[in-house]
Amino acid sequence: MKKSLSLLFAVICLLSAVPIQMLLAQNLTVASFNIRYENQDDASKGNGWKQRCPIVSQLIRFHDFDIFGAQEVLQGQLNDMLGQLPGYDYTGVGRDNGLKDGEFSPIFYKTAKLELLHSGNFWLSLTDDRPSVGWDAALPRICSWGRFKDKTTGSCFWFFNLHMDHKGVKARLESSKLVLKKIEILTKGEPFILTGDFNMDQTSDGYKMFAGSGLMQDSYETADIRYALNGTFNNFNPELLTDSRIDHIFTSKGFHVLRYGVLTDSYRTEADSSPSEIKSANFPKEVSLHQYINRLPSDHYPVMVKVTYLK
Repeated sequence: MKKSLSLLFAVICLLSAVPIQMLLAQNLTVASFNIRYENQDDASKGNGWKQRCPIVSQLIRFHDFDIFGAQEVLQGQLNDMLGQLPGYDYTGVGRDNGLKDGEFSPIFYKTAKLELLHSGNFWLSLTDDRPSVGWDAALPRICSWGRFKDKTTGSCFWFFNLHMDHKGVKARLESSKLVLKKIEILTKGEPFILTGDFNMDQTSDGYKMFAGSGLMQDSYETADIRYALNGTFNNFNPELLTDSRIDHIFTSKGFHVLRYGVLTDSYRTEADSSPSEIKSANFPKEVSLHQYINRLPSDHYPVMVKVTYLK
């Protein structure tokens, strides 16, 4: 009896030291994932979408993303993902015509957890209300957004997801200015998250514009726990290493980032020849290993964070 009372007293003392806001906080698992658009050249090299789609979907389900921004998603890929991600819906449009043509930068979310209150899109150009190419960009680029409500806590937040141009240096810089302006106008001080393939690493002027804006912070920098053994681009080669992070998750001050990770999950496929069997005295005789090809789900690694937000 004395031990039970002592344990109860210890628990009460521990809880009394924790701010009530942290006790009410709810976790949200957020990610950004450039899945690589479907094309025949990738398929001929063993990295085709039909092969990768089940891996991409299993990765998302295992890591249990509540909401995530994806990039380079064609309409067929969008349908494939929805078919393999039960319980998810999306918002977003194709960048070429504002409907279904061209790549989407969709926001996927769990419908059991989150309610989409309203949504929209803008193009990264001087004519941001319609499909268009901005500045020196090679292609039209889009940012999709949504305002969401957590069905458990009632908390509301905004989510923005974009894909900046891979060639236009001026376009990336001007797009950064535009996105900051749009976020400030739309959110009116409410909490928000910004994800995307920015095609800018942490040394670039555009990145510094976001990180130094006072509106948001890079989750890589603010996370309590960080697991990032590589940058975020891999070119479908698991043997490459980079320090450059071109896929980012920024959060407003309304969020506390618990964990940040670059997910370097891989999978195996058979080689052209029969996989060779490997035996060793270091493990039981019934166990054998086979030589396969190590592959990656995309040419980008997904970035995942776990955050808390207060009601």
